[in-house]
Amino acid sequence: MSASPHTDALSFFEGIPPQSLARAFGTPLYVYSERLLRENCRVLKNLTDIPGFAVNYSVKANANPLLLRIIREEGLVVDAMSPGELAIDLAAGFQPHEILYISNNTRPDEMANAIAHGVLMSVDSLSQLDLYGKLNPGGRVLVRFNPGIGEGHSDKVITAGKKTKFGIAPGDMDSVCALLNQHKLTLVGINQHIGSLFMQPDGYLAACRVLLDIADQLPAPIRKNLSIIDFGGGFGIPYHKRDCEEPLDLARLGKELGQILSEWRTKENYTGRFLIEPGRFVMAEACVLLGRVTAIKDNAGIHFSGTDIGFNVLMRPVLYDSYHEIEVYPKKPGPREERLQTITGNICESGDILAKDRTLPALLEGDLIGVLDAGAYGFSMSSNYTQRFRPCEVLIKNGGARCIRHRETEQDLLRPFEGLL
Repeated sequence: MSASPHTDALSFFEGIPPQSLARAFGTPLYVYSERLLRENCRVLKNLTDIPGFAVNYSVKANANPLLLRIIREEGLVVDAMSPGELAIDLAAGFQPHEILYISNNTRPDEMANAIAHGVLMSVDSLSQLDLYGKLNPGGRVLVRFNPGIGEGHSDKVITAGKKTKFGIAPGDMDSVCALLNQHKLTLVGINQHIGSLFMQPDGYLAACRVLLDIADQLPAPIRKNLSIIDFGGGFGIPYHKRDCEEPLDLARLGKELGQILSEWRTKENYTGRFLIEPGRFVMAEACVLLGRVTAIKDNAGIHFSGTDIGFNVLMRPVLYDSYHEIEVYPKKPGPREERLQTITGNICESGDILAKDRTLPALLEGDLIGVLDAGAYGFSMSSNYTQRFRPCEVLIKNGGARCIRHRETEQDLLRPFEGLL
């Protein structure tokens, strides 16, 4: 059995040996497939043919501007939730009307920055709506509501329901309307987000119906200006590929979502946009993270395979106890017995575990491993913890590979201190 069945089946590396990529660019190394990225964008764009339907890519999943340019070429729009993300979106070529600022507890100066750039902003609390009105009286705004339905693979990624900080309760509608009137704001859109990595469409579809019901509750003079209804994201991907985990049923989701939107659009004579906000689905499976095996040891009956992929490079397993499949790319060809092993990183923390108790071909020093589905919330959550350098990113296209982010150096770490030392 191949040690890399998934990437072989996809022809992910397009004939380039992973060891060659590691020699050319070093490790750890984020490797992206432009072909798969474009395919994912197109799958989502074709989810339904309802007029006004569009895909709003969640930039927090992966903010590399060279990847964002590809996403823009495929016809997606983007969001931002910080001055940095807004700057990256603009650098990637997105125009202000193609960017939706999704704010959460945003400072006045950050809010003013988004307003100055002419970007539509969504606010998710009454106090933030009041602040927005003071900064931009007579402006256009979106309001994020909490539909009361939350889903996700971890409590830390559920973004709706009773225990989350996000959104305004529908019961506060009168207060929303009062603030809109007080500051002469035009409500041009409403939005929501239920969580991350849902694998069944039912909760998402139920939340979509709730948001449309909220739209129906708006007073007619306010409702008539709606031109954006954003249902949020959280579209999951199957991380447990060896176990043949079923993917999200996009055909069913698209069909039922299309029916819901079509009926409501006809009933309300709505001519605006319907948005979804997938970030993970766009990026996760379009990336493999390569790392080098640096040490092998047995400790109290546990076989550890140490690598250079610390949690400063990939945070998800430590933060969310997330599962990523591991492939093996041996330094030397030949058969390997499989054995139970725990894959760890190079950070001096007991929690620096990439994969626990995995049955894989016995790893040796110098082997490469590939961490699958690393494109979303991978590099974007990386850090310089223990002053390690953030890794290089590479894009594969038509059998070639090019660097799309340089590996950091000592100079990058010291630059903020220039003139201070």
